[in-house]
Order: sequence, then C-alpha cells, then structure tokens
Amino acid sequence: MGYLAPAAMLLEIYPEHPEPRKIRRAVEAIEAGEVIAYPTDTVYGLGCDILNKKAIDRLYAIKGMAPTQNLAFICSDLSDIARYAVVENHQYRLLRHHLPGPYCFILEATREVPKLVQMKKKTVGIRVPDNAIIRAITKELGRPVISTTAQRAGEEPYVDANEIDDAFKGLGLVIDGGAGGVTPTTVIDLTTTPFTIVREGAGDVSAFL
Repeated sequence: MGYLAPAAMLLEIYPEHPEPRKIRRAVEAIEAGEVIAYPTDTVYGLGCDILNKKAIDRLYAIKGMAPTQNLAFICSDLSDIARYAVVENHQYRLLRHHLPGPYCFILEATREVPKLVQMKKKTVGIRVPDNAIIRAITKELGRPVISTTAQRAGEEPYVDANEIDDAFKGLGLVIDGGAGGVTPTTVIDLTTTPFTIVREGAGDVSAFL
C-alpha cells in the first residue's frame, strides 16, 4: 500500500476580523516550512515562505507545476512592495489606485528578491489582495508569501477549503475563510511601454488600455 499524506489541519478564520491567535498559527506553519492554502480577494491560493527553498520545492510538487512556472508575491501593503520591486512614480500612482485589489502587477525585481523565485527577466509579480486574512498573515510574517492559484491545469479553481485539502496532498494548513471565487487575478506587466495585459481576470483593465 502506498504512502498516504496526512490531511492538513483545517483552520476557520473570520474573513472580516481575523483572530490574531489564528493568524499567528498560520504564520508559525509558514515559518516551519509548511505550504498552506488561504483565501484571497479572487481565488484560493497555495503558498509558502519566499526564503525557504525546500518549501518552495514542495509547493511546486504539491501543485504539480513545472519549475519554470512563475509565482507571485503576496504583500501586506504598498510599503512592502518597494523592497522587492523597482517602482517608478507613474507605476506607483497606478498601484496606489488599484491596490489592494484583484491584480498581479509585474515589475522589475530588486536585489532583495531571492534568486530562486526570480523570473528570467528579473521581474517579480506583486499582489496586495483585498483580503484581511492573507494580508494579516504576511504582515505578521514580516515578508511576502510566494503564491500560486489553488487549481489544477485546465480545471476551475477550488472554491471550498475542504476540497482543497482533498485535492492537494502535503499541505500543512488549510485556512477556511469562506467560499472562494472562480475568476483569477488580472495580470498586468508594468515593465513594458505601453503596459501589457498578460491575463484578463477579476480586475478591470480599462485604465490600462
């Protein structure tokens, strides 16, 4: 009989007012090198510590992704972004207007970005979701969480925390913050002139056309 990965711990957190002790529990899981699942303002995500190579490797394995597939940084607020991305004045104005929100913005990476999570072009995808749970986690952690969507290639994103626990074996913690969405973030590359809409999703793209 093959090895069966144990079920992840399921942790209910109020989306409007996340309980600090539960946020601390999530942070402890990340600090311990676990991969966790959590709600965002669009779809549920899977993520881990950006500084832990073993955890990042496990994230790729759990989702079944190719190691070349890009991941996004989830930051707690705009002040976090400047540490990891080069932000020009015109870019900052856009970020300030649209974040927190359902966007992932591609920006030039700073030297603070660990090489193991840098894209080939030395850029980084930045998210500040309009979701109190994951933002509280990254704030308490003190650095971003590296993130990918909780879905399999060619399938719809999982919307139920219990389904995520069943679908992705090896997670250390699954946060239940209520039903998730099925439309992923809008991805916009701010390093090009004009800006490039990489993927149209939940965020309105009219301001970038």
